[in-house]
Amino acid sequence: MDCQRGFLDAYQPNVTFYLPENLRAELHRAGRSDNMARLPAGTYVRTVFNRVLIDLSWNSSRLEGNTFSLLETDRLLALGRSSDPSRMLEARMILNHKDAIEFLVEAPEDIGFNRFTILNLHAMLAYQLLAKTYDEGRLRRVPVGIGGCNYLPPDIPQVIEECFLTVLDKAGAIRDPLEAAFFSMVHLPYLQPFVDVNKRVSRLAANIPLILENMAPLTFVDVPVRDYTDAMLAVYELNRVDLLRDVFARAYRASAGSYGEVRQGLRPPDALHLAWNEALRDQVRAVVQGRMDKATAAEHLRQWAAGNVPAPDRARVVEMAERILLALYERNFARYRLRPAEFAAWEAVWTRVV
Repeated sequence: MDCQRGFLDAYQPNVTFYLPENLRAELHRAGRSDNMARLPAGTYVRTVFNRVLIDLSWNSSRLEGNTFSLLETDRLLALGRSSDPSRMLEARMILNHKDAIEFLVEAPEDIGFNRFTILNLHAMLAYQLLAKTYDEGRLRRVPVGIGGCNYLPPDIPQVIEECFLTVLDKAGAIRDPLEAAFFSMVHLPYLQPFVDVNKRVSRLAANIPLILENMAPLTFVDVPVRDYTDAMLAVYELNRVDLLRDVFARAYRASAGSYGEVRQGLRPPDALHLAWNEALRDQVRAVVQGRMDKATAAEHLRQWAAGNVPAPDRARVVEMAERILLALYERNFARYRLRPAEFAAWEAVWTRVV
């Protein structure tokens, strides 16, 4: 118990910093807009809400082992249901993310590192996923273990309650929004205040200070599952935050680049995208000319990648193709050597919600 509590007690808001000053400064430049900083809390995230909704729902679920593709996630969020009985739990996980993200964005004046926000965040993310429904939004009263790890979180309800309140008080006292975001990613999973779904809560809670400060949201773009898992294990076993700090910094750079305002200069091209550029064009063209809907396109890309893309790059190349399709409009389809009639016929199928 002393070791468990000692890690949390050692952190003093605005004195201790998990993120070095130079890294905080870099990430602030990437994610902050002077124009947005002057507007009411939540303005930034609402301007990019549709993209944030799918990106954060998909990436956070993906980090839990969810197998829905980006296109399947987009379709699921549009329909609000899944017809595949074998994937109901995965669909529920994603739809729960949708509800939780909407909760954070709709009333920013009500959210913060407080019991109301975090308990309700858990209740939404855990809805219909736990063995006992009364554990949704309720602090843990039983011991839990962490797979592949020797660390045992506190198991006395009173201690869990005390540590939970301490985590919230310290997170709320941190003035730097990026430091507060990272602190919550470290200490909410470390405490394991709920019987399950703790990491999901921490990933969405990390966005609270960013929403309130009108900074670019954190959607965990380009975070490999293995890197995130290894980083969390280092926190649990060794109280080391350096690996998770690297994951956080990489993820925030990618997120800020996705949602930030246009800045002078060009980002260096993605080497993997360059390597597969022509193949991606061919597959996008095949989807459009084949008038595929989102479910059919997702399966087509999965099969194509399985037969043509090396396993280490497969998931990213499929994601690239899916992102191109989700951003394909009448203003940019010509680059894929498509005719207006082909695009119009496909768009009618693609945008239909059935």
